[in-house]
Amino acid sequence: MFESLFRHPMRLLVAVIALLVILSQTLAIVPEDRQALVLRFGEIEATKNVYRPGERFGRSGAGLLVRMPFVDGVQFIDKRILGVNMERQQVLSTDQQRLQVDAFARFRITNPVRMYTAIRTETRLEQQLATILGSSLRNELGKRTFATLLSPERGAVMDNIQVSLNREAQKYGAEIIDVRIKRADLPEGATLLAAFNRMRSAREQEATAIRAEGDKEAQIIRGNADGEAARIYAASYGKDPGFYDFYRAMQSYRQTFMGQGNQGGTSVILSPDNEYLKQFSGG
Repeated sequence: MFESLFRHPMRLLVAVIALLVILSQTLAIVPEDRQALVLRFGEIEATKNVYRPGERFGRSGAGLLVRMPFVDGVQFIDKRILGVNMERQQVLSTDQQRLQVDAFARFRITNPVRMYTAIRTETRLEQQLATILGSSLRNELGKRTFATLLSPERGAVMDNIQVSLNREAQKYGAEIIDVRIKRADLPEGATLLAAFNRMRSAREQEATAIRAEGDKEAQIIRGNADGEAARIYAASYGKDPGFYDFYRAMQSYRQTFMGQGNQGGTSVILSPDNEYLKQFSGG
């Protein structure tokens, strides 16, 4: 048989080509940075080099893949950390600032079977994550003020967005590693000075409202305290009316004879039996 092939070079060439085609349909090389799904009639038959947390380079399972020729196909899925850029979004903050926000997220496909089953391709996954990122960012920043993006609280905002985005990404076999805002600008025609003036005006109004509420509460507390003091005085004086008369008379004498403005230059003439002086006469 082999001698016949060597005598007919064309047959040998055809045999070699046929062998190479069969080998190409039987063997596949899975790189370190790719995950492989073996598909048989569109259904997932096997996997190779699937991502595992903490795996070491060179020991991940990449290499030669054997499949059934002309029946099985191979779908390669990226194993590296990927990025998705969100198109510029307009966000309305709680202090009525319209912001133009650019953001991006980094993610990794950790479950290629789920990803392929849910959305098929990496391109469609990136588009879906970009849409979800925009929605999560609008929802979170819509609860915050413009000043939040200029304060340390910005980190907590990004953490909340990452948690929300990761919850949705897991449905597609992906894991969100990081979310960041690249830029947050005011719309064209708006200035930072105008924005800060509006922020200052809002804070002044808030401070005025707080002070008014504080004054109101202070008046209520003061009135309640005065009423309670009057009740206590009345209860105390009611137990000894004679002492109450004496105490009030002493207060009146102090105000009349030693009060402010009376430095000895004013004379008061009263008869000894005057009712006003009864406390001096033993009355």
